[in-house]
Amino acid sequence: MSAALTLYYDGSCRFCAMEMKRLGRWDRGGKLAFVDIALPGFDPSHLGAEMAQLDLQLYSQTCDGRILIGTDSMLAAYTLTGRGWMVWPLRVPLLRGVLGWLYRLFARNRYKMSRLLGYQPVCADAVCQPLNPFFRDRNKS
Repeated sequence: MSAALTLYYDGSCRFCAMEMKRLGRWDRGGKLAFVDIALPGFDPSHLGAEMAQLDLQLYSQTCDGRILIGTDSMLAAYTLTGRGWMVWPLRVPLLRGVLGWLYRLFARNRYKMSRLLGYQPVCADAVCQPLNPFFRDRNKS
């Protein structure tokens, strides 16, 4: 069975990687697949996009080949994991435009925002932890 949605995320972004891990934990039905665009050799041509475009927003692809970008990707992923209620503002037309703009601003500054939110890893003896304990992943493997 193939995934209903494949998410193309930036694995070198600590916030992005942790969010994909969280979505993966919530995905009990195996509806999501994840592809790290930061891995060497990744080619975005099948998405009809260039790496510069994927660097600006989260891209995803449905099992029927439709490409979703930005907040549409988030809305689909959260809905498929049964967490659509967490992104309900994206369904409100008056909020959608503003939230889309804020998302794009965040995505363009995701490395800086990751550090500000405490996702910058602190490493000691080859063990890394986020700076902010509020954001620490409690289900580490």
